[in-house]
Amino acid sequence: MAIAALNSAATGLRALSTEIDVVANNLANAETTGFKASRVNFEDLMYMPLEQPGVTSSSGDVSPSGAYVGLGTKISNTELDLTQGSPDSTDNPLDVAIQGDGFFKVKVLSSLGDGTAYTRNGGFFVNSQGEMVLGIGQGYSLVPPIKFPPGTTPDQISISQDGQVSVTNPSTNAATTVGQLQLSIFPNPQGMKLLGGSLYQQTDSSGQPISQNPQTNGSGLILQNYLESSNVDPVKELVSLIKTQQSFELNSQSIQTADQALQTIANLKRS
Repeated sequence: MAIAALNSAATGLRALSTEIDVVANNLANAETTGFKASRVNFEDLMYMPLEQPGVTSSSGDVSPSGAYVGLGTKISNTELDLTQGSPDSTDNPLDVAIQGDGFFKVKVLSSLGDGTAYTRNGGFFVNSQGEMVLGIGQGYSLVPPIKFPPGTTPDQISISQDGQVSVTNPSTNAATTVGQLQLSIFPNPQGMKLLGGSLYQQTDSSGQPISQNPQTNGSGLILQNYLESSNVDPVKELVSLIKTQQSFELNSQSIQTADQALQTIANLKRS
């Protein structure tokens, strides 16, 4: 049985090592705009039956329970924590945060799936073509695109809670609508593929996205001059890291104990 203990503890070390990696990544992104923390979920492996439940003895008694020895654990999945990060106030009119559900849709490389991705990062810029683009990577364009008239300055841009983007003419003080921000919601956002750079992509598990204007059919509203901060709770992650480290040490001790048991058996054989 010491051999089974060695193997079970080894699976625990592998799984806990992955959890340490995930927690470390969460802590590393505690200041990343729009970042969503991940959580590791575990599941037990197969069991070796020593005695089946319900077995009738020679005296006619029925065993109320069986005897099983588990063979370890493994990572079942990593789950995104999609709770909203707190909105941080900025002085940039092109910074927007989503209060509620939804993702911004942007164009990415055509080699990545269908060439589109989704993000909660609302740090936008205006490129040399006057287009509103995401301020990460190569400057991903919004879908649908929004283009500003030549000479537009940031202080002329206004974005309403329902996503309407307007430019105010300083001479006439008249506002002209130049575009509409849309939000995409998913039946199962936990099933999205993580691309890095605060970008996610749809999969068969996430389901098809529904793109719509903010504040409609369950999608959130837009907050101008705000950015959604990371939802990582450093204190919670540090506590998780300590617990994981202790579990890792306990599994190491299990291996040492099983090794000592095997050594004792080997010494008995020599004697």
